[in-house]
Amino acid sequence: MPKAVRFAEYGGIDVLNVVDVERPEPGARQVLVKVVAAGINPGEAAIRRGFLHDRFPATFPSGQGSDLAGIVEELGAGVTVFAVGDEVIGFTHSRASHAEYVIVEEDQLIRRPAGVPWEQAGALYVAGATAYAAVHAVKVERGETVVVSGAAGGVGSLVVQLALHAGATVIGLASEPNHAWLAGLGVIPVTYGEGVGDRVRTAAHGTVDAFIDTYGAPYIELALELGVPGERINTIIDFAGAAKHGTKAEGSAAAASADVLRELAELIADGALEIPIAHVYGLDEVREAFRELERRHTRGKIVLKP
Repeated sequence: MPKAVRFAEYGGIDVLNVVDVERPEPGARQVLVKVVAAGINPGEAAIRRGFLHDRFPATFPSGQGSDLAGIVEELGAGVTVFAVGDEVIGFTHSRASHAEYVIVEEDQLIRRPAGVPWEQAGALYVAGATAYAAVHAVKVERGETVVVSGAAGGVGSLVVQLALHAGATVIGLASEPNHAWLAGLGVIPVTYGEGVGDRVRTAAHGTVDAFIDTYGAPYIELALELGVPGERINTIIDFAGAAKHGTKAEGSAAAASADVLRELAELIADGALEIPIAHVYGLDEVREAFRELERRHTRGKIVLKP
C-alpha cells in the first residue's frame, strides 16, 4: 500500500506519522500524480500545532502538504491536457502532497520544464507564489530600494531574487553565515538584531521605498520607523501587526494559479531564479525534516522525496 503523512491531533512533531493508505483514485478533471518531491513549509507546522485553527481548521486524521512535483500515473475522466508519464509541477489545497501519491486538479498542474530540477520543482508552489504575491503587493519598481526580512529563508530567498529581477536595490536582513550567498545574488546583506535600523539606513543611503517581511514581529514596526508607507509594507506572517498598523498581508493565496507557477518555473529554467535546497529527506524522515524547519535557520527550502 502507498504511504502518506498523517496526524490525528494537534501537537508537536511527534504527532506526525507515516502510514499506509489506500491508493487514491482520480475523479473527473483530476490527475493522480506519483510524487517525486514535495516541499515543506512553516504554515504546515503552524496548522499541525493548531495555531491557525480559526483560519485553517484541520479535520482528523489530517494529511499535509501543498507543494509537489512528480509523474502522471492516472487520469480522471475528461482530462485532456496531460498524459500518463508526463512530468509535472503542481499544488493541492487538500493537504495531501506529503505522500507517495496525490490527487491534483487538472488546472493546478503544469508540465515540468527540462531545466527545473526535481527538488526545486517540488518546492516551488508555496514559497514561489508567496514571494510573487509579496513583491507585487508592494509594487516594486526599477530603481527603488526594498528591504526584505528573513532574506535567506524559503520565501525570502525568492523575494530578494524577484525584487532584483524587477530592477530594485535589495537589502536583505539575515544572519552573517548567509551574507556571502546573498551578496553573490546582488543583495546588500545586513545583520538583524540591535541597531538594525541604523544599519539599514546606512545601506539604503537614507531612503527605503518598500519593505517585505517574511519573518514576523518586529519588522512591521521597523519598516514604519524607516518611513515606509503602510501600503508599501507587506508581511506574510505577522497578521496581527498588519491589522494593527494597516499594512498589507498578502501571501500565496493572492498568486495561487497555474499561470504564476508556470511563470516562476520558466524563470528557473532560464537561470533567472533559483530555489536553494537546504536539505532533502525521505518521507519516513518527515519528523526530522520539520525539526530542521522549525529551528528557523534554514537557507532556502527543505524537501521530502518519497
